[in-house]
Amino acid sequence: MTVRMRTTRSKTAHRRSHHALVLPRLSKCEECSADKLRHRMCSECGSYRGRAVLDVKGKRAERQKRRVEKLKTLGEEPDKAREKAAKEASQSLDAVDLSNKK
Repeated sequence: MTVRMRTTRSKTAHRRSHHALVLPRLSKCEECSADKLRHRMCSECGSYRGRAVLDVKGKRAERQKRRVEKLKTLGEEPDKAREKAAKEASQSLDAVDLSNKK
């Protein structure tokens, strides 16, 4: 039976020297000059390598339209619902209010 050798802090640190986090490499979009990940479509304008791949503005408009329709079916005005959400987000609640909120 072999005796297990101890691992010193120095040995552990040397092993972990390559575990550092690295920031993602960003480049500028040729169309809108927004920062984007390399070799990926721009999330702002939907272009990749100079050509339009996805209609981002159209998708945003569709999403907003569906959101408004959903609020109308629930019986709320879109502007009032937005104001209500902003008001709730700005209010600070203490522990008692949080426990009673449902």
